[in-house]
Amino acid sequence: MSDDDELRLCPLPDEVSLLLAELAAPPRLVAHLRLVHDVAVRLVDWSAEHCPGLEFNRAAVLFGAATHDIGKALHRAELSGPGSAHEPAGRELLLAAGVAPELARFAAGHATWGPDSGVEDLLVSLADKVWKNRRVPDLEDLLVAALVRAGGGERWEQFLALDELLTAIGDGAEERLAHQALFPTA
Repeated sequence: MSDDDELRLCPLPDEVSLLLAELAAPPRLVAHLRLVHDVAVRLVDWSAEHCPGLEFNRAAVLFGAATHDIGKALHRAELSGPGSAHEPAGRELLLAAGVAPELARFAAGHATWGPDSGVEDLLVSLADKVWKNRRVPDLEDLLVAALVRAGGGERWEQFLALDELLTAIGDGAEERLAHQALFPTA
């Protein structure tokens, strides 16, 4: 059984897999994008089921999660160290590949979010944090507020429901981190 089978990871969208192959993306980057995409699938499925009134573009979130760090194909040192040069580079890479600006934006904006961020941006940013069990209360609060605005009930109910989901996702972080570490950065 492969590690992917053990983790039961969702496959990346075909167009993303092709783009990563064309870029000769490092295996660690492909593994990371697949892990974050897999968590994004859980987040969007939960959001749609939990709060049907919450409007967001599922395909955009999943594409954004699958490509958010694509600029690291050019800035490979950022695969194992700090840096943000991959963000604008990723957006430019996607635009040059013919990706629409509304989808390419996730590569440049996944690390920056705020009260004016759309639900799609919040979900991509959250997937990029919680896959490794990093909890960001301000980010989570913005999603809770969006759920409440969409008719999802009381704030405390939404907070508890989201916390339960993120805790469950976070429980698998060690396994995801170990899986990612199996892949070389070059």
